[in-house]
Amino acid sequence: MFVAVWLCIGGGMFILLMAAISTKKKGHCSDYIITLKGADKNLFIDQKDVEQLLKKATKGVIKGEPVVSFNLHELEQMLEHNTWIDEAELYFDNKDVLHVTVTEKEPVARVFTTAGNSFYIDSIGNKIPLSDKLSARVPVFTGFPEKKKLTAKDSVLLEELRTIANHVNNDPFWQSQVAQIDITPERNFEMVPVVGNHLVKLGNGENIHQKFHRLMVFYKQVLSKTGFDKYKIIDVQYKGQVVASKYAGNAKIDSIQLRKNVEKLLRQSIEAENDTVVRALPPVVKLENDSATAPDPSLQDNLMNNPAKNKSPNPLKSTLPKPGTKKDNNVTNNKDLKPKPTPKKPKAVMPAKVPEDTNGGYN
Repeated sequence: MFVAVWLCIGGGMFILLMAAISTKKKGHCSDYIITLKGADKNLFIDQKDVEQLLKKATKGVIKGEPVVSFNLHELEQMLEHNTWIDEAELYFDNKDVLHVTVTEKEPVARVFTTAGNSFYIDSIGNKIPLSDKLSARVPVFTGFPEKKKLTAKDSVLLEELRTIANHVNNDPFWQSQVAQIDITPERNFEMVPVVGNHLVKLGNGENIHQKFHRLMVFYKQVLSKTGFDKYKIIDVQYKGQVVASKYAGNAKIDSIQLRKNVEKLLRQSIEAENDTVVRALPPVVKLENDSATAPDPSLQDNLMNNPAKNKSPNPLKSTLPKPGTKKDNNVTNNKDLKPKPTPKKPKAVMPAKVPEDTNGGYN
């Protein structure tokens, strides 16, 4: 009896199922409902667009058509070929109502190429063209290579770009702080913030979560106290450190310019030295009472041989010793070289008395 009961139940269910299938094949589409899923703010496709695609595929009016005339699998594939549709699902309920559920592609970044063209990418890295309806508010990347067919390096760069864009979109702070991210010729990333007059060097797309974490720590511990305009360059691409600079410039260019400036200063110094030698004035000849040092003999000879050139009211006297006198190297006063009959009293200091030697000279 137990086996018989279960056989009866199974048979009844099979009969009901066949009846439902037979009824559905004979039924007609009573209505259709289109549901859109995806980003609420970035609706690049609407219900009218989906309806037009369905009518184009069915070659007529959807409502009232026989249920058996709808190839749901082909309709799903046709909708998924659309640029803005990521996934489509179609089915009929027990009231012959067609349900169409479309999941829209969600852009995560807008990319500008080196040639000025622009496109979106979704969360998995697929390219999405621009829409005439609206513009998505997503991070902007500039400097992407302009190529019709991406190479292996370009694909790696696009994957790094997608990783950075997903990280920015998943964090409300970075979503508001990141204005744009530039791609350098070396395929590194540089972030331009919304708040603050500085540039953040991120390096390549590896370990992007740790790099943004170091930047956040630097924001909290340093820039929150000093201000967001104190530093011009913030480099977080090195593991375990943040390098900040108050000057924005190319170190290579600055070093070259510095070397040129030094060379220019050296040239000016040499020219000034040469000019000083050429324009040097003759040494000043002091009188006997001004200095105990004898004047230059060559200059003295010149003055004595050319008395017309000596315009001084007190012409210089010869300090050379007379014949028969002995000149001592220790004598420093010109008065001692020529004895006078009546010595005069010095103005300031009395010179030491020089003893007379046996030869009639002076030591």
